[in-house]
Amino acid sequence: MASPRPRIWVSQPLFDDIVDQLAAHCDVDAVREVTVHAPEAVAAALREADGALVTLNERIGAAELAQAPKLRAVANVGVGYNNLDIAALDAAGVIATNTPDVLTETTADLGFALLMAAARRITESERWLREGRWRQWSFSTMLGADVHGSTLGILGMGRIGQAIARRGHHGFGMEVLYHNRSRLPEDVERGVGASYVEFDALLARSDHLVLVLPYSKDSHHIIDAAALARMKPTATLVNIARGGLVDELALADALAGGRLAAAGLDVYEGEPEVRPELLALRNVVLTPHIGSASLATRRAMVQLAVDNLLAALGLGDNAGRPANPVTAKKATGAITGAGKAATGKR
Repeated sequence: MASPRPRIWVSQPLFDDIVDQLAAHCDVDAVREVTVHAPEAVAAALREADGALVTLNERIGAAELAQAPKLRAVANVGVGYNNLDIAALDAAGVIATNTPDVLTETTADLGFALLMAAARRITESERWLREGRWRQWSFSTMLGADVHGSTLGILGMGRIGQAIARRGHHGFGMEVLYHNRSRLPEDVERGVGASYVEFDALLARSDHLVLVLPYSKDSHHIIDAAALARMKPTATLVNIARGGLVDELALADALAGGRLAAAGLDVYEGEPEVRPELLALRNVVLTPHIGSASLATRRAMVQLAVDNLLAALGLGDNAGRPANPVTAKKATGAITGAGKAATGKR
């Protein structure tokens, strides 16, 4: 007797031609309109699912997993996975995967764009122009900070941090400093033109500081009022990692008080809500979490997530070998009639 096809929940509209690849192996329940799923709706959607393809907007934790006895794999479309309770997934024997690497260069592009826009007051200048104020021009109008030849600081030196370092060193002749949990090998440092410094030195010496480190309880509000006070008042701060790295009220206060020149933010602690204190400021460039938002990169992310999901379920060309697991459980066999792995273990 043939085994029933696994059931897959796809939480948001993605790219139909890529998501349709799942249909060769699975029964697919795909959401067709952008939806804000309440926790109980996520739980209901997972109740009969063997696998799920989700975005950063869908949170999956112990409560949702308790109602999903058949669930074997969750493929996150994103390099971050703060929306997933990894400990709960591990405890339930569910594989989770993410989509690193394919978005590295595109996200680094956006980080550098925010750096330049903040330093050169691009959005502030555009608003000033659109308000019809050009006739008020003087020789000191919209004076910003140079990027070329300045000091670029990078907090977190993974793939994206290294890509930003290459842009700064090779493209703009910047002195590149970084701080990381562990120092890079010397040959990698030479390749990206970066020098390791301690955290306090990074804050004090950077003309432009870019945050690219993972978010955790240890890095929560790593940029707080005290850290901001150690930065140059002429400096710019860019965050393309996670909103919780920055104490946003302290940042808004520093920007409003002239203790920091400018900031560029693509991520926010309460997103999609943005603090009104930040919205009111002109010397902060705000984008809605679009670090990976190029057509080619978003398609690559969905393709990788689909490949990961099939492999995690023991299906497709890489059955049992998902490329990007983030849980301790790395792979499963083919789905059986009961929806369990070939080992029979949950």
